[in-house]
Parts: sequence; structure tokens; C-alpha cells
Amino acid sequence: MDYDKMLQRLYSSLPEKTVSKERFELPVLEVQIQGTKTIIRNFSQAVKTVQREDKHFYKFLTKEIATAMIMDEGKLTLNGKFPQMQISKLFENYLKEYVLCHECHKPDTQIIERNGVKVLKCTACGAISAIRKI
Repeated sequence: MDYDKMLQRLYSSLPEKTVSKERFELPVLEVQIQGTKTIIRNFSQAVKTVQREDKHFYKFLTKEIATAMIMDEGKLTLNGKFPQMQISKLFENYLKEYVLCHECHKPDTQIIERNGVKVLKCTACGAISAIRKI
């Protein structure tokens, strides 16, 4: 069999492309306000979806909101009233800085330490970008 025929056979066996070109969907945080507290009900689940540790996003939120928080059983309880839109915007900012590749914008990244500095390494394109310390 020649190369062109094998290549054609390979292409014909590949699945059809999906309708949506985006394979990464932003997880939606379930925010609920109870009295003077705000509860993110699916906190751990959303952070695991973007392949980061709970503690990392927790630190980011603590710095950005500057309020006391308690992590318990996959939920995060914040002291104060914070609307869904504000929490979602903070999560989006976190994704842009610490999850999505700064070059190709894919979520296939890891936070690694290089020469004592934390960097975002993309496993899709190989780019390495410095990230802010939390």
C-alpha cells in the first residue's frame, strides 16, 4: 500500500469534527447568599474541572476579596454579600491568569516552579509564562 492510500484511509477513520470549536467551557459557580454570608456550593468541583488545587483558588479569592472564608465539604463560605456576577468575574480573572495559556489560550497548562519562580507551562503549545505570586 502506498503512503497516499494509507493517509486517506486514516483520515476516513477519524471521527467527524464536533459542531462547537471550543472544547473548554467555563464552569459556572453556584453562588447563594444567605444572610450576611455568600456560599459557593460547587467550589471544589469547579476548581477540579480546571485542574487546579482548591487552596490555590482559595488564596486568590482571599487576596482579591479581602474577607474571611471557610472551605468545608466542597463548599466555600465567604463572610459578606457578594453577587453571582462579581464572583464569576473573579473566577474568570483567575482562569485568564492561572489556567489558560497566555499564548494559545488553551486550558492544557500546569503551574510549575522554574528557577525558584512559578510559571504556567502549556502542554499544548509548549509556551512558558511567568505568573503573579498569590
